Amino acid sequence: MLKNFRFLTSGESHGKCLNAIIDGIPAGFSIKEEEINSDLKKRQGGYGRGDRMKIEFDTVEIKSGIRFGKTLGTPICLEIKNKDYQNWEKIMSIFGEETSEKSFSSPRPGHADFAGAIKYDAKDLRNILERSSARKTAITVAIGSIAKQILKEFEITTESKIIDIKTKTTEDDIKKLIDETKASGDTLGGNIEIKISNLPIGLGSHVQEDRKLDGKLAQNLMATPAIKSVEIGLGKECANKFGSEVHDEIFIENNKVFRKTNNAGGIEGGITNGEDIIIKATMKPIPTLKKSLNTIDFKTMAQTEAHFERSDTCAVEACAIVLEAKAACVIVDEIFEKFGGDSITEIKRNYENRKQY
Repeated sequence: MLKNFRFLTSGESHGKCLNAIIDGIPAGFSIKEEEINSDLKKRQGGYGRGDRMKIEFDTVEIKSGIRFGKTLGTPICLEIKNKDYQNWEKIMSIFGEETSEKSFSSPRPGHADFAGAIKYDAKDLRNILERSSARKTAITVAIGSIAKQILKEFEITTESKIIDIKTKTTEDDIKKLIDETKASGDTLGGNIEIKISNLPIGLGSHVQEDRKLDGKLAQNLMATPAIKSVEIGLGKECANKFGSEVHDEIFIENNKVFRKTNNAGGIEGGITNGEDIIIKATMKPIPTLKKSLNTIDFKTMAQTEAHFERSDTCAVEACAIVLEAKAACVIVDEIFEKFGGDSITEIKRNYENRKQY
Protein backbone atom coordinates (compact mmCIF):
# COMPACT_ATOMS: atom_id res chain seq x y z
CA MET A 1 0.00 0.00 0.00
CA LEU A 2 1.38 3.40 -0.97
CA LYS A 3 1.27 6.07 1.74
CA ASN A 4 0.67 9.35 -0.09
CA PHE A 5 -0.85 8.35 -3.43
CA ARG A 6 -3.32 5.87 -1.96
CA PHE A 7 -5.91 3.86 -3.87
CA LEU A 8 -8.28 0.95 -3.46
CA THR A 9 -9.87 -0.98 -6.30
CA SER A 10 -12.88 -3.27 -6.56
CA GLY A 11 -14.70 -5.29 -9.18
CA GLU A 12 -14.69 -8.71 -10.81
CA SER A 13 -13.79 -9.86 -14.31
CA HIS A 14 -17.44 -10.25 -15.38
CA GLY A 15 -19.07 -8.04 -12.75
CA LYS A 16 -20.90 -4.81 -13.50
CA CYS A 17 -17.81 -2.62 -13.34
CA LEU A 18 -14.31 -1.97 -12.05
CA ASN A 19 -13.89 0.86 -9.55
CA ALA A 20 -11.13 2.81 -7.85
CA ILE A 21 -10.98 5.37 -5.08
CA ILE A 22 -7.77 7.44 -5.13
CA ASP A 23 -6.87 9.55 -2.11
CA GLY A 24 -3.96 11.88 -1.42
CA ILE A 25 -3.78 13.87 -4.68
CA PRO A 26 -3.36 17.60 -3.90
CA ALA A 27 -5.49 20.27 -5.56
CA GLY A 28 -4.77 21.84 -8.93
CA PHE A 29 -3.38 19.01 -11.06
CA SER A 30 -4.75 18.87 -14.61
CA ILE A 31 -6.25 15.47 -15.45
CA LYS A 32 -7.53 14.67 -18.93
CA GLU A 33 -10.04 11.87 -19.29
CA GLU A 34 -9.02 11.33 -22.91
CA GLU A 35 -5.45 10.52 -21.82
CA ILE A 36 -6.76 7.88 -19.44
CA ASN A 37 -8.85 6.37 -22.24
CA SER A 38 -5.84 6.42 -24.56
CA ASP A 39 -3.87 4.33 -22.06
CA LEU A 40 -6.83 1.98 -21.62
CA LYS A 41 -6.90 1.47 -25.38
CA LYS A 42 -3.18 0.65 -25.39
CA ARG A 43 -3.76 -1.96 -22.68
CA GLN A 44 -6.37 -3.64 -24.88
CA GLY A 45 -4.04 -3.72 -27.86
CA GLY A 46 -1.16 -5.95 -28.82
CA TYR A 47 -0.87 -8.99 -31.04
CA GLY A 48 -2.22 -12.19 -29.51
CA ARG A 49 -5.09 -10.80 -27.46
CA GLY A 50 -8.31 -12.80 -27.07
CA ASP A 51 -11.91 -12.29 -28.20
CA ARG A 52 -12.93 -10.30 -25.13
CA MET A 53 -11.08 -7.31 -26.58
CA LYS A 54 -13.74 -7.34 -29.31
CA ILE A 55 -16.42 -6.85 -26.64
CA GLU A 56 -14.83 -4.41 -24.21
CA PHE A 57 -13.97 -0.90 -25.41
CA ASP A 58 -12.75 0.41 -22.08
CA THR A 59 -13.52 4.00 -21.17
CA VAL A 60 -13.33 5.60 -17.75
CA GLU A 61 -15.94 7.70 -16.01
CA ILE A 62 -14.59 10.16 -13.45
CA LYS A 63 -17.28 10.30 -10.80
CA SER A 64 -15.73 12.63 -8.21
CA GLY A 65 -12.64 14.55 -7.15
CA ILE A 66 -12.06 16.43 -10.42
CA ARG A 67 -13.86 19.60 -11.51
CA PHE A 68 -13.28 21.42 -14.79
CA GLY A 69 -10.31 19.15 -15.41
CA LYS A 70 -8.53 19.96 -12.13
CA THR A 71 -8.09 17.88 -8.99
CA LEU A 72 -9.86 19.26 -5.93
CA GLY A 73 -7.67 17.66 -3.28
CA THR A 74 -10.55 15.29 -2.46
CA PRO A 75 -10.82 11.54 -3.19
CA ILE A 76 -11.15 10.68 -6.89
CA CYS A 77 -13.58 7.97 -7.94
CA LEU A 78 -13.12 6.12 -11.25
CA GLU A 79 -15.35 3.57 -12.92
CA ILE A 80 -14.97 1.32 -15.95
CA LYS A 81 -18.09 -0.60 -16.97
CA ASN A 82 -17.77 -4.23 -18.08
CA LYS A 83 -19.79 -4.55 -21.27
CA ASP A 84 -19.56 -8.35 -21.12
CA TYR A 85 -21.55 -8.30 -17.87
CA GLN A 86 -24.82 -8.12 -19.82
CA ASN A 87 -24.02 -11.45 -21.52
CA TRP A 88 -23.18 -13.11 -18.22
CA GLU A 89 -26.25 -11.67 -16.51
CA LYS A 90 -28.46 -13.42 -19.08
CA ILE A 91 -26.72 -16.75 -18.47
CA MET A 92 -27.11 -16.43 -14.70
CA SER A 93 -30.81 -15.63 -15.05
CA ILE A 94 -31.38 -18.72 -17.22
CA PHE A 95 -29.37 -21.27 -15.25
CA GLY A 96 -29.35 -19.73 -11.78
CA GLU A 97 -26.20 -18.79 -9.88
CA GLU A 98 -25.64 -22.17 -8.20
CA THR A 99 -26.09 -24.22 -11.39
CA SER A 100 -24.73 -21.77 -13.95
CA GLU A 101 -22.74 -23.24 -16.83
CA LYS A 102 -20.06 -20.72 -15.86
CA SER A 103 -19.36 -22.54 -12.59
CA PHE A 104 -16.41 -24.94 -12.54
CA SER A 105 -14.51 -27.12 -10.07
CA SER A 106 -11.31 -28.11 -11.90
CA PRO A 107 -8.52 -25.66 -10.93
CA ARG A 108 -6.22 -24.38 -13.65
CA PRO A 109 -2.50 -24.88 -12.93
CA GLY A 110 -0.76 -21.53 -12.64
CA HIS A 111 -3.90 -19.65 -11.55
CA ALA A 112 -5.14 -18.75 -8.07
CA ASP A 113 -7.94 -21.35 -8.39
CA PHE A 114 -6.43 -24.17 -6.31
CA ALA A 115 -4.96 -22.24 -3.38
CA GLY A 116 -7.72 -19.62 -3.44
CA ALA A 117 -10.50 -22.20 -3.24
CA ILE A 118 -8.93 -23.81 -0.18
CA LYS A 119 -8.19 -20.47 1.49
CA TYR A 120 -11.71 -19.04 0.98
CA ASP A 121 -13.63 -22.35 1.11
CA ALA A 122 -14.98 -21.76 -2.41
CA LYS A 123 -17.07 -24.56 -3.89
CA ASP A 124 -17.36 -22.71 -7.21
CA LEU A 125 -13.88 -21.76 -8.44
CA ARG A 126 -15.36 -18.83 -10.36
CA ASN A 127 -15.53 -17.04 -7.01
CA ILE A 128 -11.71 -17.05 -7.11
CA LEU A 129 -11.25 -16.54 -10.86
CA GLU A 130 -13.36 -13.39 -11.04
CA ARG A 131 -11.16 -11.24 -8.81
CA SER A 132 -7.80 -12.90 -9.53
CA SER A 133 -8.30 -12.30 -13.27
CA ALA A 134 -5.96 -9.85 -15.01
CA ARG A 135 -9.10 -8.02 -16.13
CA LYS A 136 -8.76 -5.92 -12.97
CA THR A 137 -5.59 -4.36 -14.39
CA ALA A 138 -7.81 -2.13 -16.55
CA ILE A 139 -8.60 0.02 -13.51
CA THR A 140 -4.92 -0.11 -12.51
CA VAL A 141 -4.01 1.43 -15.87
CA ALA A 142 -6.59 4.18 -15.33
CA ILE A 143 -5.03 5.01 -11.94
CA GLY A 144 -1.56 4.89 -13.45
CA SER A 145 -2.61 7.22 -16.24
CA ILE A 146 -3.51 9.83 -13.62
CA ALA A 147 -0.10 9.25 -12.00
CA LYS A 148 1.64 9.74 -15.36
CA GLN A 149 -0.22 13.00 -15.92
CA ILE A 150 0.93 14.21 -12.50
CA LEU A 151 4.54 13.28 -13.33
CA LYS A 152 4.36 15.36 -16.52
CA GLU A 153 3.99 18.45 -14.31
CA PHE A 154 7.54 17.72 -13.13
CA GLU A 155 8.78 16.77 -16.63
CA ILE A 156 9.22 13.16 -15.49
CA THR A 157 8.45 10.65 -18.25
CA THR A 158 7.75 6.92 -18.31
CA GLU A 159 7.90 4.42 -21.14
CA SER A 160 7.65 0.67 -21.60
CA LYS A 161 8.77 -1.81 -24.23
CA ILE A 162 8.99 -5.53 -24.94
CA ILE A 163 12.54 -6.87 -24.67
CA ASP A 164 11.74 -10.27 -26.14
CA ILE A 165 9.15 -13.05 -26.30
CA LYS A 166 10.71 -16.53 -26.11
CA THR A 167 14.01 -14.98 -27.37
CA LYS A 168 12.28 -13.40 -30.39
CA THR A 169 12.92 -9.65 -30.70
CA THR A 170 11.61 -8.45 -34.07
CA GLU A 171 7.94 -7.70 -34.70
CA ASP A 172 7.68 -10.17 -37.58
CA ASP A 173 9.30 -13.00 -35.62
CA ILE A 174 7.10 -12.32 -32.59
CA LYS A 175 3.90 -12.30 -34.64
CA LYS A 176 4.88 -15.55 -36.37
CA LEU A 177 5.60 -17.14 -32.99
CA ILE A 178 2.26 -15.98 -31.58
CA ASP A 179 0.38 -17.40 -34.59
CA GLU A 180 2.13 -20.76 -34.21
CA THR A 181 1.48 -20.81 -30.47
CA LYS A 182 -2.21 -19.98 -30.91
CA ALA A 183 -2.60 -22.77 -33.45
CA SER A 184 -1.11 -25.27 -30.98
CA GLY A 185 -3.41 -24.12 -28.16
CA ASP A 186 -0.54 -22.84 -26.03
CA THR A 187 0.39 -19.43 -24.56
CA LEU A 188 3.38 -17.12 -24.26
CA GLY A 189 5.06 -14.81 -21.77
CA GLY A 190 7.98 -12.45 -22.25
CA ASN A 191 10.42 -9.88 -20.90
CA ILE A 192 9.53 -6.22 -20.43
CA GLU A 193 11.50 -3.04 -19.71
CA ILE A 194 10.23 0.10 -17.96
CA LYS A 195 12.19 3.36 -18.07
CA ILE A 196 11.53 6.44 -15.93
CA SER A 197 13.47 9.57 -16.88
CA ASN A 198 14.33 13.05 -15.55
CA LEU A 199 14.00 12.10 -11.89
CA PRO A 200 15.35 14.21 -9.04
CA ILE A 201 18.06 12.82 -6.79
CA GLY A 202 16.81 11.73 -3.38
CA LEU A 203 13.55 9.79 -3.84
CA GLY A 204 13.43 6.83 -1.47
CA SER A 205 15.70 6.23 1.52
CA HIS A 206 18.40 3.91 2.84
CA VAL A 207 17.25 4.35 6.45
CA GLN A 208 14.67 1.51 6.65
CA GLU A 209 14.06 -1.44 4.37
CA ASP A 210 10.44 -0.49 3.63
CA ARG A 211 11.51 3.00 2.49
CA LYS A 212 13.89 1.80 -0.23
CA LEU A 213 12.56 2.80 -3.63
CA ASP A 214 13.82 -0.29 -5.46
CA GLY A 215 12.03 -2.43 -2.87
CA LYS A 216 8.78 -0.51 -3.35
CA LEU A 217 8.98 -0.77 -7.13
CA ALA A 218 9.79 -4.48 -7.00
CA GLN A 219 6.91 -5.24 -4.63
CA ASN A 220 4.33 -3.30 -6.61
CA LEU A 221 5.38 -4.68 -9.98
CA MET A 222 5.78 -8.22 -8.67
CA ALA A 223 2.18 -8.10 -7.42
CA THR A 224 0.95 -7.77 -11.01
CA PRO A 225 -0.78 -10.92 -12.36
CA ALA A 226 1.68 -13.24 -14.19
CA ILE A 227 4.86 -11.36 -13.19
CA LYS A 228 7.50 -13.79 -11.88
CA SER A 229 10.63 -11.63 -11.57
CA VAL A 230 11.61 -7.97 -11.28
CA GLU A 231 15.14 -6.60 -11.80
CA ILE A 232 16.63 -3.12 -11.39
CA GLY A 233 19.42 -2.08 -13.76
CA LEU A 234 21.72 -4.98 -14.62
CA GLY A 235 19.72 -7.21 -12.31
CA LYS A 236 20.80 -10.85 -12.37
CA GLU A 237 23.60 -10.03 -14.83
CA CYS A 238 25.53 -8.57 -11.88
CA ALA A 239 26.30 -12.14 -10.82
CA ASN A 240 28.38 -12.68 -13.97
CA LYS A 241 30.57 -9.58 -13.60
CA PHE A 242 33.33 -8.19 -11.38
CA GLY A 243 32.59 -5.21 -9.16
CA SER A 244 34.76 -3.02 -11.39
CA GLU A 245 32.43 -3.88 -14.28
CA VAL A 246 29.22 -3.23 -12.37
CA HIS A 247 29.47 -0.07 -10.28
CA ASP A 248 28.88 3.21 -12.10
CA GLU A 249 31.90 5.49 -11.71
CA ILE A 250 31.34 9.17 -10.95
CA PHE A 251 33.04 11.93 -12.96
CA ILE A 252 33.06 15.72 -12.95
CA GLU A 253 33.75 18.05 -15.86
CA ASN A 254 33.08 21.78 -16.07
CA ASN A 255 31.56 21.57 -12.58
CA LYS A 256 29.02 19.01 -13.81
CA VAL A 257 28.79 15.57 -12.21
CA PHE A 258 28.01 12.68 -14.56
CA ARG A 259 28.34 8.93 -15.11
CA LYS A 260 29.23 6.97 -18.21
CA THR A 261 27.17 3.91 -17.27
CA ASN A 262 23.87 3.20 -15.49
CA ASN A 263 24.24 -0.39 -14.33
CA ALA A 264 22.52 0.49 -11.03
CA GLY A 265 19.36 1.35 -12.96
CA GLY A 266 19.08 4.80 -11.38
CA ILE A 267 18.88 3.62 -7.76
CA GLU A 268 21.70 3.27 -5.21
CA GLY A 269 21.02 2.36 -1.58
CA GLY A 270 17.30 2.56 -2.25
CA ILE A 271 17.59 6.20 -3.40
CA THR A 272 17.35 7.75 -6.88
CA ASN A 273 20.76 8.98 -8.06
CA GLY A 274 19.62 11.16 -10.96
CA GLU A 275 20.00 8.54 -13.69
CA ASP A 276 17.09 6.89 -15.48
CA ILE A 277 15.35 4.17 -13.51
CA ILE A 278 15.54 0.96 -15.54
CA ILE A 279 13.30 -1.95 -14.51
CA LYS A 280 13.05 -5.34 -16.19
CA ALA A 281 10.22 -7.75 -15.48
CA THR A 282 9.37 -11.24 -16.66
CA MET A 283 5.80 -12.26 -17.43
CA LYS A 284 5.00 -15.98 -17.36
CA PRO A 285 2.86 -17.57 -20.13
CA ILE A 286 -0.86 -17.09 -19.52
CA PRO A 287 -2.10 -20.09 -17.50
CA THR A 288 -5.48 -20.40 -19.25
CA LEU A 289 -4.72 -22.42 -22.39
CA LYS A 290 -6.56 -24.69 -24.81
CA LYS A 291 -3.88 -27.36 -24.62
CA SER A 292 -5.05 -29.73 -21.91
CA LEU A 293 -3.28 -29.54 -18.55
CA ASN A 294 -3.72 -32.18 -15.87
CA THR A 295 -5.56 -31.27 -12.69
CA ILE A 296 -8.19 -32.67 -10.33
CA ASP A 297 -11.93 -32.08 -9.94
CA PHE A 298 -12.64 -30.74 -6.46
CA LYS A 299 -16.15 -32.24 -6.50
CA THR A 300 -15.17 -35.81 -7.39
CA MET A 301 -11.46 -35.69 -6.41
CA ALA A 302 -10.76 -37.52 -9.67
CA GLN A 303 -8.05 -36.78 -12.23
CA THR A 304 -9.30 -34.54 -15.03
CA GLU A 305 -8.32 -31.75 -17.42
CA ALA A 306 -8.13 -28.11 -16.43
CA HIS A 307 -11.02 -25.74 -17.07
CA PHE A 308 -10.68 -23.54 -20.15
CA GLU A 309 -12.48 -20.41 -21.25
CA ARG A 310 -11.80 -17.53 -23.60
CA SER A 311 -8.28 -16.21 -23.12
CA ASP A 312 -5.31 -14.47 -24.74
CA THR A 313 -2.45 -16.26 -26.42
CA CYS A 314 -0.01 -13.49 -25.55
CA ALA A 315 -0.55 -10.31 -23.54
CA VAL A 316 3.01 -9.12 -22.98
CA GLU A 317 2.37 -5.79 -24.71
CA ALA A 318 -0.63 -5.16 -22.48
CA CYS A 319 1.33 -6.21 -19.42
CA ALA A 320 3.99 -3.61 -20.25
CA ILE A 321 1.34 -0.88 -20.12
CA VAL A 322 0.17 -2.17 -16.73
CA LEU A 323 3.71 -2.23 -15.31
CA GLU A 324 4.39 1.28 -16.55
CA ALA A 325 1.21 2.45 -14.82
CA LYS A 326 2.17 0.79 -11.53
CA ALA A 327 5.70 2.21 -11.63
CA ALA A 328 4.27 5.70 -12.19
CA CYS A 329 2.08 5.31 -9.09
CA VAL A 330 5.12 4.47 -6.95
CA ILE A 331 7.08 7.47 -8.23
CA VAL A 332 4.16 9.85 -7.62
CA ASP A 333 3.91 8.48 -4.09
CA GLU A 334 7.58 9.33 -3.57
CA ILE A 335 7.20 12.80 -5.09
CA PHE A 336 4.35 13.56 -2.69
CA GLU A 337 6.39 12.13 0.20
CA LYS A 338 9.41 14.35 -0.43
CA PHE A 339 7.84 17.52 -1.82
CA GLY A 340 4.38 17.26 -0.27
CA GLY A 341 1.77 19.98 0.00
CA ASP A 342 -1.94 20.56 -0.34
CA SER A 343 -1.81 22.07 -3.84
CA ILE A 344 0.21 21.80 -7.03
CA THR A 345 1.57 25.30 -6.35
CA GLU A 346 3.03 24.29 -3.00
CA ILE A 347 4.50 21.02 -4.29
CA LYS A 348 6.06 22.63 -7.35
CA ARG A 349 7.64 25.33 -5.18
CA ASN A 350 9.18 22.68 -2.95
CA TYR A 351 10.29 20.71 -5.98
CA GLU A 352 11.98 23.65 -7.69
CA ASN A 353 13.74 24.68 -4.47
CA ARG A 354 15.20 21.20 -4.18
CA LYS A 355 16.32 21.14 -7.82
CA GLN A 356 18.16 24.45 -7.37
CA TYR A 357 19.88 23.04 -4.31
